[in-house]
Amino acid sequence: MQQIKQQLLDALAAELESLSPGAGSKAAFESPKQAAHGDLATNAAMQLAKPLGQNPRALAETLKTQLLATPAFAQWVAAVEIAGPGFLNIRLKPEAKQQTVREVLAAGKGYGVQPATGQKLMVEFVSANPTGPLHVGHGRQAALGDAICNLLATQGWDVTREFYYNDAGVQIETLANSVQLRAKGIKPGDAGWPSGENAAAYNGDYIQDIADDFLAQQSVRADDREFTANGNVDDIDNIRAFAVAYLRNEQDKDLQAFRLKFDNYYLESSLYTDGRVEDTVKRLIASGNTFEKDGALWLKTTDFGDDKDRVMRKSDGTYTYFLPDVAYHITKFERGFAKAINVQGTDHHGTIARVRAGLQAANAGIPQGYPDYVLHTMVRVVRGGEEVKISKRAGSYITLRDLIDWTSADAVRFFLLSRKPDTEYTFDVDLAVQKNNENPVYYVQYAHARICSVLAQWQEKNGGKPESLLDADLSPLNSPAAEALLLKIAQYPDMLRAAASDFAPHDVTFYLRELASSYHSYYDAERILVDDVPTRDARLALVAATAQVLRNGLGILGVTAPEKM
Repeated sequence: MQQIKQQLLDALAAELESLSPGAGSKAAFESPKQAAHGDLATNAAMQLAKPLGQNPRALAETLKTQLLATPAFAQWVAAVEIAGPGFLNIRLKPEAKQQTVREVLAAGKGYGVQPATGQKLMVEFVSANPTGPLHVGHGRQAALGDAICNLLATQGWDVTREFYYNDAGVQIETLANSVQLRAKGIKPGDAGWPSGENAAAYNGDYIQDIADDFLAQQSVRADDREFTANGNVDDIDNIRAFAVAYLRNEQDKDLQAFRLKFDNYYLESSLYTDGRVEDTVKRLIASGNTFEKDGALWLKTTDFGDDKDRVMRKSDGTYTYFLPDVAYHITKFERGFAKAINVQGTDHHGTIARVRAGLQAANAGIPQGYPDYVLHTMVRVVRGGEEVKISKRAGSYITLRDLIDWTSADAVRFFLLSRKPDTEYTFDVDLAVQKNNENPVYYVQYAHARICSVLAQWQEKNGGKPESLLDADLSPLNSPAAEALLLKIAQYPDMLRAAASDFAPHDVTFYLRELASSYHSYYDAERILVDDVPTRDARLALVAATAQVLRNGLGILGVTAPEKM
């Protein structure tokens, strides 16, 4: 129905242009929330009434008459009704809605996908420091980032997934020292172990695992590095390098279990070794946007919208985290990424203004508002009706691997994407393993499996071939249940476009649940494998198209579409 909708939109644009030059560019349809209000709607008459000095309903009558006289409306529209102060509610002919089935079956997994634009886009997400296992917050970030990448790829962007991590600094030193103590036989609670609320030590059992493998002189390989331990407990540099490689390997395993692979890993240390941090300092000084105070080098970020100026280089000569962040984002732009999106926790909210200010102060030709940010809250985990806070392996938090092991990668992805990123979310482990309609991922996957079962029965009993459904006579699809399902399928491309624009994969989960509900309602209302061949084939074509859209939508989320359950 997308082609038909475009024809109708073109007709609306032309008539608006004839009424008021320039108005055609604002032509748009919306989908009424209630079926009784029609299939498409527009408030164009209400928008034009004031500038034209006309009564909105009178203008709506004029526009209605003109639209019904156009070839597109004459061919595809059954009625245009005026509602309220001047809304135009459009009811499509059954054959217009039925064309959706052919569009879906012909396009397959390309249904709703836009042509390539040639523009590069980077999404940076997870970006966990190699100091411990990935926690559930990283899991929410992984699900969000991957789904956002998939969404934007459907709109023609050339998408790169990037993982940025701090492979130096205080946290890495704490990791190395913790592993060294364990390798020497000192454990949490012993006299030699750092203690106190702010003690610089990692207490999780995974530290002992690293120490044991270090003593055994094991080799570890990660996506971006490989290292072999020498077993010398006094060689802190060797311990540090092994621990980082070990944890990168562990994180890679978690990501593989989550069916997620990055295109690129970017090391914070490279910003220093490649001279990018120093180059950024020189660029900022040359721009005239810096000043010295109390022995430190400051940037006038308040000139670019920040709430206060920021220290770049402290009085002891070391850099704050702000500076490498600016240097890193300059590299993103210089690598040709016209758009960059950072998926981070809400605790990073304060970095947005300062990073953007730093980029503008650098005079690097980077557009304002670069990069975009998607911030997410943390996740509470409930199991057996009680909140679970601690994983023995991690020492202080629930890991992503815990959630996957307790449920499944599919459930974790779907659940963590089922709310807006900036809203609190409680992950109910018990719900995620239920096999009933209360479990949203099961409900959607079951709809797909149910259709596959029907198609398999048809193929087995009648020797049917899926490609033959492309030529089916679709006129029998005229019942209320069939038309409701057709309209829901037709909404998929617009839903994708809006979800990509808003970085909102939760919209996909909402849509899939609604589509699954429409299918289950249709299945309950009409038997599909009937004796009448034209009716049977039309209904088979409809449910085959439904299955395709369910598959496509689940694929955006990184969730599988099983054929049997």
